[in-house]
Amino acid sequence: MTSVEQLVRCSRNLLGLELNGDVQRAFSRYADELLAWNENVNLTAITDPEAIEMRHFLDSLSVMLAVPLAPGQRVIDVGTGAGFPGIPLRIIAPQIELTLLESTAKKTHFLQHITDLLKLKNVRIVNARAEDTGQDTAHRERHDIVLARAVAQMPVLSEYLLPLCKVGGRVIALKGESAAAEVQQAENALKILGGRLEKILSVELPQVTETHHLVVIEKVAATPPQYPRRAGIPTKRPL
Repeated sequence: MTSVEQLVRCSRNLLGLELNGDVQRAFSRYADELLAWNENVNLTAITDPEAIEMRHFLDSLSVMLAVPLAPGQRVIDVGTGAGFPGIPLRIIAPQIELTLLESTAKKTHFLQHITDLLKLKNVRIVNARAEDTGQDTAHRERHDIVLARAVAQMPVLSEYLLPLCKVGGRVIALKGESAAAEVQQAENALKILGGRLEKILSVELPQVTETHHLVVIEKVAATPPQYPRRAGIPTKRPL
């Protein structure tokens, strides 16, 4: 099994988190399965075990610097891919109700496999596009926390995420060096969709040269019913 000693140490130092034996074993199995499945399904370009610990697992857990995860909170991870950041957060916070939204069926098969293998309860996997899910009454403005990592630029991403967030909830986008510039470009989109920038947190991950950022947006007003627009339009005509 893959060692996660580095993740244990860095979670303690960066986040003040102590990962117990069960949690460590879950992350180790997750890494093993990710690498095994990646040989047949394109899940990640990162295949070095230590890089997986930092760039996937620790990066995902850094969300906890922006918002506490409380019992019963409804969390949705949009465009989750191989489960980041949603599954690592669910591993350490079993009390949340997590939805993993992914439009690629092969990736949802992996998500189902890993959630079954790790016996993760209160996890729902949805194979759909964000634009369609944002108009679905089962999900529209139903979530306390809406997450996304490396999905789209902020003007487009805002239209994917804010319709899913309930008023008073938070949208958290995990971004790279372009975070501040993207937020500036998204000012109009945030205003239209009911969002307000709360803060941008900088995160320095060990052994990762570039600074990562958590863009935290508060949902301050209901999203107008015409948003999100139908699939493909947000990308072609950003707000």
